[in-house]
Amino acid sequence: MGRLFESPWPILIIIIVALLLFAAPKLPGMARSLGQSMRILKSEVKEMKNDGKQTPESSSSASEQPVEGKVIPPKGNDQGNGSAPRV
Repeated sequence: MGRLFESPWPILIIIIVALLLFAAPKLPGMARSLGQSMRILKSEVKEMKNDGKQTPESSSSASEQPVEGKVIPPKGNDQGNGSAPRV
């Protein structure tokens, strides 16, 4: 019994088998979450690298020009008199 646990491989195999038996239903969600976290980290690192490398043309034109928009009334207020929406 003492020779079985001299190397880390048997312990690693036991841990993997236990994870597959008891955590199998949660593995796809955990893998999806890990992939999403990696994509976010990758985009943040890319953004940090490009943080000081903006061209003067794109940064000045975006901050100086006003933005036009359209005001949309809230849903459910068809009459505009402040009454509650009818059901």
